Amino acid sequence: MSVSNIDPEGMVLPLVEDFYTVQGEGHHTGKAAYFIRLGGCDVGCSWCDTRFSWNPLIHPVTATADIVTRVIESGAGSVVVTGGEPLMWNLGYLCKSLKSSGVRTFLETSGAYPLSGEWDWICLSPKKNMPPVPPIFGMAHELKVIVHNTSDFDWAEENSRLVGNDCLLYLQPEWSVYETMIPEIVEYVKRNTKWMISLQAHKFMRIP
Repeated sequence: MSVSNIDPEGMVLPLVEDFYTVQGEGHHTGKAAYFIRLGGCDVGCSWCDTRFSWNPLIHPVTATADIVTRVIESGAGSVVVTGGEPLMWNLGYLCKSLKSSGVRTFLETSGAYPLSGEWDWICLSPKKNMPPVPPIFGMAHELKVIVHNTSDFDWAEENSRLVGNDCLLYLQPEWSVYETMIPEIVEYVKRNTKWMISLQAHKFMRIP
């Protein structure tokens, strides 16, 4: 198998996993949603907690229609598409199929690739290794910056100047340094009140 086997029209996608759960990060924390995790990512964050998703060639190329069927059968009203970096693939057919069934579409992306698909909510989580392509800043509903060390506050501010005025701004501690960084983030948000804190609540709850 090679990447060329993955249909450029998005009729099949490299599927890492899909499951119905509760959102654990950002603005929609605590809400039920069906998660679709796609394989493939070349951003290469050193602290990534989903490295297993990076290589799209080790994940089954799955018919998009079959994924949508499982979403519908779950009874979920919304879907979160994540990765990896999901925008490596054409997500137009996936979104069209979901929305035709009345399912809301949420995207988690680094923004490193051009947008495809129609989205009700875009969470942009920019990475220094591969910064977002400029058009996506104006489309983001939520900016979620992962804070691994104090230099990431400058990165957060840089990106906050590029999104729209209505975009919600979140700082999220990288999980492996949570205890070190959360006091820093709390003090930063107290001084810079445009920001809010996002926590990986699903890890505290020990759910997928």
